[in-house]
Amino acid sequence: MGAVVDRLASMGLTVPEVAAPVASYVPALRSGSHVFTSGQLPFVDGVLPGTGKVGAEVTPEDAQEYARLCALNVIAAISSVVDLDSVVRVVKLTVFVASDPSFTGQPAVANGASDLMAAAFGAAGSHARSAVGVAVLPLDTPVEIDAVVEVR
Repeated sequence: MGAVVDRLASMGLTVPEVAAPVASYVPALRSGSHVFTSGQLPFVDGVLPGTGKVGAEVTPEDAQEYARLCALNVIAAISSVVDLDSVVRVVKLTVFVASDPSFTGQPAVANGASDLMAAAFGAAGSHARSAVGVAVLPLDTPVEIDAVVEVR
């Protein structure tokens, strides 16, 4: 096991199998020294744990946990193309939050993902981020996340 997998294990987490694409794309692609992931949903064993809009059907606390699950699936996507210990920097996360029109807590939802990346990758997990409220996401998921990471 590598350092990233060990850090995740210390939190009681394992890297899941990469989620099967739900359309015409690949989960992750390496280009030079970067890996770009497709948007990852909070699937657990192929099932979404919840659906709906944050601030309406979904609580901010549940959405933050869904962001954490998305981040774990981002890690799985990265691991499908490179060894996780080859990641030298999580460069950028983009966090999409399906939001009720009055909900403005997207940054707090995104912290679920950011905190997991920092815990998994240590100093290399510190990243730039966008947290964007949107009207709807695929399959009515509350959260979707993509990432760019630098690798050696």
